[in-house]
Amino acid sequence: MQSLTRLASLDAQALCASLDQAFLGLVWVDGMGRICHANRFFLDQAVAAANLSDCFPDISSTRWQALLAQSRSPKRHSFHAQLRLAAGGLTSFELQFQAHDSDEAPALTLLALRPMDERSERESVAQLQNQVLEAVAMGRPLPVVMDLLCRRVEALAPDVICSVLAIDEQGRLHPLAAPSLPFSYSNALEGLAIGPATGSCGTAAWRKQAVQVRDIATDPLWAEYKELALAAGLGACWSTPILLDGSRVAATFALYYREAREVAPFHRRMVEACAQLCSVALKHDEHLRQIERLAYFDGVTGLPNRSLFHDRMGQALPVAMLSGSPAALLLLDLDRFKTVNDSFGHAIGDEVLRQVAIRLQACLREADTLARFGGDEFVAWLPGCSGTQAMQVADKLLAALEPALLLPNQAPLLMSASIGISCFPEDGQDPEQLLKDADIAMYEAKRAGRNCARFFLPAMNQALDERVALEGALRLAMSTQALRLHYQPKLRLRDGAVVGAEALLRWTDPQRGPVPPDRFIPVAEECGLVNALDAWVLEAACEQLAAWREQGVSIRAVSVNVSPTRFQQDDVAAHVASLLGRHGLRPEQLTLEVTERLLLDHDPRTAGQLAKLFAMGVRLSLDDFGTGYSSLGYLKRLPVSELKLDRSFVRDLETDADDRALASAVLGIGRALGLAVVAEGVETEGQRQILIELGCEEAQGYCFGRPMPPDELLDWLAARR
Repeated sequence: MQSLTRLASLDAQALCASLDQAFLGLVWVDGMGRICHANRFFLDQAVAAANLSDCFPDISSTRWQALLAQSRSPKRHSFHAQLRLAAGGLTSFELQFQAHDSDEAPALTLLALRPMDERSERESVAQLQNQVLEAVAMGRPLPVVMDLLCRRVEALAPDVICSVLAIDEQGRLHPLAAPSLPFSYSNALEGLAIGPATGSCGTAAWRKQAVQVRDIATDPLWAEYKELALAAGLGACWSTPILLDGSRVAATFALYYREAREVAPFHRRMVEACAQLCSVALKHDEHLRQIERLAYFDGVTGLPNRSLFHDRMGQALPVAMLSGSPAALLLLDLDRFKTVNDSFGHAIGDEVLRQVAIRLQACLREADTLARFGGDEFVAWLPGCSGTQAMQVADKLLAALEPALLLPNQAPLLMSASIGISCFPEDGQDPEQLLKDADIAMYEAKRAGRNCARFFLPAMNQALDERVALEGALRLAMSTQALRLHYQPKLRLRDGAVVGAEALLRWTDPQRGPVPPDRFIPVAEECGLVNALDAWVLEAACEQLAAWREQGVSIRAVSVNVSPTRFQQDDVAAHVASLLGRHGLRPEQLTLEVTERLLLDHDPRTAGQLAKLFAMGVRLSLDDFGTGYSSLGYLKRLPVSELKLDRSFVRDLETDADDRALASAVLGIGRALGLAVVAEGVETEGQRQILIELGCEEAQGYCFGRPMPPDELLDWLAARR
């Protein structure tokens, strides 16, 4: 190397002397890495050499050309490297340069060397941190952030190669970023299991502590992988595990060297900062993934939710339209799941949903999509599936639910489901229509007895439209007080005396005419109007009974039907007490008729209300006895005062000996338990005579009188007198 002062002209001696005496190393280097000129500071510090690589061990001619190629811009670039000292040993310097080309002379690059101190190292690391944290804050994908981190580290320390590997839950490696490593090397690491002797990174992840290998060629940790590393030009490796939550290894951050060597002190300080950056980036990525899971996946079952299902259908339907292939949508609703939640609690309910989801998923193909829509509804999209195949899948799903579910600290639980099926393109060509049709078909499966599947039929849509229109008309009738009560008299059979009347709801619509109760009551139950209807009927019946008392009419008691839903959701006992007090009625003047469905209700609230009503003196009548879930045990437990012999047993009394035997049995039960028995639907004199012979005391039916408005009932009573 020549001194700058020997080459300078006489006119520039003062300038050259000042550069020569500067406390800053200055070196002019050509494109091949040859040192052409240097100032006194550099000559005094550095070992005597003609090439840059002789002074800086990690800046080979090839590496220098790569640095120049990456730096063709007006801005100044800097990196850190270790200089071989004339006195022996190595020390770190920050190198700054600005590359340029010249058409008139060979290009020279001026390198300025500044000794590295603690402050300058902190500044370099802080700049690195700011750049990476900015990328994290801007929401860059994790591989992009890790790639930026590696490139910034390599820019600061050209003598290293940087790598970040992710570790999955099964303990396998997955390259995240390694911009300067050969692709073949990174690809060979994909899916490699960590272990006690799997190179630097796999071992660091296994031990959960940093691993430094000074010589890959001889270290036993690299015995099985050294050929791969040496072929990639790697001589040493220092790997640091990235721990999340204190103990979980999420990644490794590694520095490779091209020759066997120790880790430089500056590199250690830089890696400490990089490990923290990796931890921040990984946590941020996990949070983003958690947010995505919350947005697109069900938190209980892990299945796609409604939003993700709609997205996937939105992508699948255009493909199906172009290809002309069929598809099917299955909407599955668990039967009586509400009872599970009410009886065992939501924790058990969630476990039921998880086990059901696993069973359903096992019945489907990888191409199918199973989602949970919320509550107890699941939906499956089956691409390329015909209607016949869809029914076969539905049968598989129902069969998968047949074995009892094994729940913690609970008896085995049997579950079933109702499934509605809509087919593409026959039933619809967009997600909303297909879901609507499947929903209609699913409710048909419910009405068919549950635990079955039904296809959508156009007639179902017409029936749904009619139900919706009927619901709207019913709401209007309630708001305009267009509903009326009719009363059917109850008579004592032995002498024909009127002992009371049953209040029956009637509705005449301006467009539809008289609407029978068996048509509008189910609609009221489905749309949630039944409680309001029940309350109105009870209030109107009590008001009418009080009015008859004032008029001296000989109707001493009224019976009113109350739905099981009202007992579950309202305080019927409190409402009855209020009405009795308001109208000055005696409790025994009111009979509440309940169905046998109430016998299945284990809710203490319902039992408590029935006990309060009985204690008040209000009579309870069990309607349609013998047609549902009759149980003598329930009759003994519940405070029932009366049984109503269903009309189905009365209709064929004159011709069917079995019906006579059943009617006789019900009457015998009533006598044995001290309960009154009222026969419903008595239409002929022959039926009346047989009931008298069997010992029945009270009855109602067309044989005596139809349900009538209050005024007509008064006329009927007057005619009887």
